[in-house]
Amino acid sequence: MNKLVVVTAILVAVVGCKKPAVEETESEAPVPVKVEAAETGSIRGVLHATGTITPAPDAELIVVAPEAARIAEIPKAEGDRVARGDVVVRFEIPSLQAEVQRQAAEVQRAQASLANAKANQVRQRQLFERGIAARKDVEDADRMVADAEAAVGQAEASRAAAITAASRTTVRATFNGVIAKRFHNPGDLVEAAASDPVLRVIDPRRLEVVASIPLAESSRVVVGASGWLKTGVPGSPDLALKVISRPAQVEPGTATIPVRLTFAGQPNLAAGTPVQVDIDAEQHTGVVIVPAAALVREGEETAVFVAMGDKATRVPVQIGLNDGDRLEITSGVKAGDMVIVDGQAGLPDNAKIMIETGEDEDAAEKPEAGAGKEGAAGKGGAAGKEGAAGKEDDAGKEEKK
Repeated sequence: MNKLVVVTAILVAVVGCKKPAVEETESEAPVPVKVEAAETGSIRGVLHATGTITPAPDAELIVVAPEAARIAEIPKAEGDRVARGDVVVRFEIPSLQAEVQRQAAEVQRAQASLANAKANQVRQRQLFERGIAARKDVEDADRMVADAEAAVGQAEASRAAAITAASRTTVRATFNGVIAKRFHNPGDLVEAAASDPVLRVIDPRRLEVVASIPLAESSRVVVGASGWLKTGVPGSPDLALKVISRPAQVEPGTATIPVRLTFAGQPNLAAGTPVQVDIDAEQHTGVVIVPAAALVREGEETAVFVAMGDKATRVPVQIGLNDGDRLEITSGVKAGDMVIVDGQAGLPDNAKIMIETGEDEDAAEKPEAGAGKEGAAGKGGAAGKEGAAGKEDDAGKEEKK
């Protein structure tokens, strides 16, 4: 009976010690953001384009057979260097050698005819002086000499043309360069067509970039403008370029135009390499500029978030030039407005924000070491008291027994 009373008393005490639950309330937590002030300044537009590294127009030699021929010799392999005047290809074209011999025979025949005409001319003049020949015979002899001399000149010109044609069977390098591509080997039969090249020689010291610019942006390209080749290698600087030409006409139906850019220095790149280039375009001064990171796009609409107190206000804007890092704002934001550059992704309009100043947040006040020890000691003391109380209760129970 005494045990039942004790248990009932304990339950009543436990139920009486329970406190009412604290009412939970929801509060909107501010979003941490970073801001920068819109400013007035100058900005230059940049055209981004793809291009290909190619040799300069006078730094490339494509060897094509002068006519259908057999390759007799190719002394150099791909990657070999050649000097100006070195033989790079020798063709075997029997018809050209035969033509040289034929024209040489024509020259001999014409020279023999000229010698006979001159001898006849001398004889006719002697006969005329002796009164035997008529003046007409002398004039005919003079005309035959003139015709024979013209025939000799024509034969010699034909022989020279044949020799020139035959010399095309041997192709020599026109500049110091490198064998970039070898399409055939000795013994191959080739055609006299650009579609059947034999060898390609380039000068790797004279390279340029041919960039494809959209036709709609072509008016923004100016000869002499600066550009940069994006290496894409971490730690490697961009290579400086300069626009040297743009086409004077555009073929119907084309969507892009080729723009040539030359390197300011000596590039260590291979011809045919695809590259990304940036080209300076027009410049605007005295305009409102914000970091490009501040822009938010939703379909066709562009906007930025402006910090107003502890709220973020979404402001639609019209943008102008973009240099990759900064944007020109033509309407919607004025100089001095604090635009959000970090943390605005997915942010609703008029959201509550907390501007990060960049200071070390860990510099907040920390509990002192002594206070921690005292707290521990206090817990230990409480535990000790509870332990002591427990022992006293046990002793009381033993006495009752």
